[in-house]
Amino acid sequence: MNRDIVYRWQRIGIYAVLILFSLVYLLPFIVVLMNSVRDVTEIVGSSAIGFPKELRFSNWSSAWRSYCLNGHCGGIAPFMWNSLAITIPATIFSTMLGALNGYSLALWRFRGDNIVFGFIVMGIFLPEQMRLIPWANVLAALGLSNTVFGLAMIHTIQGISFATLFCRNYYLAVPPELLKAANMDGAGFFRIFWSIILPISPPILIVTVIWQFTGIWNEFLYGVVFTSGNRQPVTAALVALTSQIAQAPEFGIQSAAVIIAALPPLLIYIFGGRFFVRGLTAGAVK
Repeated sequence: MNRDIVYRWQRIGIYAVLILFSLVYLLPFIVVLMNSVRDVTEIVGSSAIGFPKELRFSNWSSAWRSYCLNGHCGGIAPFMWNSLAITIPATIFSTMLGALNGYSLALWRFRGDNIVFGFIVMGIFLPEQMRLIPWANVLAALGLSNTVFGLAMIHTIQGISFATLFCRNYYLAVPPELLKAANMDGAGFFRIFWSIILPISPPILIVTVIWQFTGIWNEFLYGVVFTSGNRQPVTAALVALTSQIAQAPEFGIQSAAVIIAALPPLLIYIFGGRFFVRGLTAGAVK
């Protein structure tokens, strides 16, 4: 009986600590969320931390379609569409190319395959600052400077490294006999990939999509350096929230804009988080 009581108190203590750390971690988000439905006079007159006396959901509509941001008074909506136009194609193409690379390097062994894999994965460890000048030269040569398409191309190519790493490690658990049997039946490289490998790939593809989407959406440096004006992604455009000199600060609207910008990756993790952990561990045991 005493052992059960001790065990129960241990569990209570563990959950109490976890809840405490969760609240500490979520506190900035909670403050911004509360401010997004508060009036600016209430925030200025009292404190940035507090519960709203009256809910002002108009802050959200103003942030979306009418607030002046980065020299454009169309709200945050255009920049959200820019981010979607960059993130969705870059996530899809980098994931598919990474899956094809991982399949090639894991199941179709050839002389120097480890060297090729090393060069591909090397892209993960190169600092982003080292790539600024090369990418600037590439975009200028292709005529894609200050374009949404150019930024999508950058993220597609850079995302191949992580996607290849994830998929190769996952495909190493596929029995080689499966490919030999399919090859004996007349299936070629792409037929095996389409009919055998892709149907068993959803766990790792979900991991890769979540990783790529959140990483590309939250990326800041390239958006600031390679785009300007109404072609910037939302993370780069939000910098203007702290540099509005000619405009009185609207803390409620600004907080709502920050929450709106954070919603897509937040929803991705809320609905796909359990698949993310499951996919990471799916190929861990052969």
